[in-house]
Amino acid sequence: MRIDYATIEPELISRLRQLTRDLAKTALPAGLRALVELRVSQINHCTYCIQVHRAEARQHGEDPARIEQLSEWRTSPLFTPREQAALAWAEALTNGETIHNDEKEFQELSAQFSEAEIVSLGLAVSLANFWNRMAGGFRK
Repeated sequence: MRIDYATIEPELISRLRQLTRDLAKTALPAGLRALVELRVSQINHCTYCIQVHRAEARQHGEDPARIEQLSEWRTSPLFTPREQAALAWAEALTNGETIHNDEKEFQELSAQFSEAEIVSLGLAVSLANFWNRMAGGFRK
């Protein structure tokens, strides 16, 4: 690790970790949240976070075949339309080039999720991207 950011800013990192834990209290199902966070980590090539979210997905009872096929979710028959909508929007929010051009993804998302679930999903994606950038940048 380049710098142990939790040692340098323990209070801030602790609060951010608590925010991440608080996602369990939102309207988004834990298993879907784990898949979304895993997909974000795959896009960002964060090895540490991939390992964490893969383990979380298994802990929430996720099928190993679905975990294995997550990067091919668009063509895999293992993902429901609801999951596909969540994954599409997660990818759109993660990819800086498409974040302002995500109307199609948001419309599909709105057909499958409540507003509360969409906000929870946005928070999960945003926090996953934050942790990916911290872990990647500091070589955790």
